Amino acid sequence: MRPEVLPFRHASTGTWSYLVLDPGAGEAALVDPVLDYDAASGRISTSSALALVDATRARGANVRWLLETHAHADHVSAAHWLKTTHFPDARIAIGAGIRTVQSTFRPIFNLGEQFPVDGSQFDQLFADGDAFAIGGIEAHVIAVPGHTSDSVAYRIGDALFTGDSLFMPDGGTARCDFPGGSASVLYRSIRRLYEALPDDTRVFVCHDYGPGGREPACETTIGEQKRANIHVRSDTAEDDYVRLREARDATLAMPALIIPSVQANIRAGALPDAENNGIRYFKVPLDTL
Repeated sequence: MRPEVLPFRHASTGTWSYLVLDPGAGEAALVDPVLDYDAASGRISTSSALALVDATRARGANVRWLLETHAHADHVSAAHWLKTTHFPDARIAIGAGIRTVQSTFRPIFNLGEQFPVDGSQFDQLFADGDAFAIGGIEAHVIAVPGHTSDSVAYRIGDALFTGDSLFMPDGGTARCDFPGGSASVLYRSIRRLYEALPDDTRVFVCHDYGPGGREPACETTIGEQKRANIHVRSDTAEDDYVRLREARDATLAMPALIIPSVQANIRAGALPDAENNGIRYFKVPLDTL
């Protein structure tokens, strides 16, 4: 079946979020929703998340799932805020590899043994091959590690939501130099998508930065990725991809929002608890990342 997909662009982080609907059943999922965060002031706002709420309400849809493709390092997730303020029956879901990500970052942010690393902050931990549904549309989980160890793609009907594993063809693929990342593993994840999915599968990416000055875009196909992805086409050898990816990663700076983003996103988007003065804080580990 073919779900209705409505994209929403978060301009300051280049992130695409999606409202995915089975209009006939009135059920929906939100994929990779963004909470606005101003790093200079430390202020949180919700205008981007409210745009998702408004679109959902306008279509009379019931949000069943808040789907994270991974614990993002470039934006703060709005999943927790959406669940607690608007969609209490929705389930926040992520790949089961989040446990590894939590175990990696708990000591970096000195979160202490009281911070669970079993993924219990989320309602659902998906394993590779798990199935669920949005109304009458079947959905399947495909593990795509390499960018991060918790990365998953969601195939919902004829639409694939790849997270950061694949960008638009002229944007290539995601970096692999974060903890738990591996260019070889990402190559094999992408090859698996190329080999398993029909060429006409719609592909919706999580980020696009308009390379070459073109307008930002979010939708392509598996066939177009196989023909034209600048990093890994259907005929690209693993060794060639690994050399290219690792050389490029060596030139990249840390994402501007990695420190606040990871601290929230390993909590399913929940912000740190307020301290005894009533103020919440993100920690900044010096000389560590």
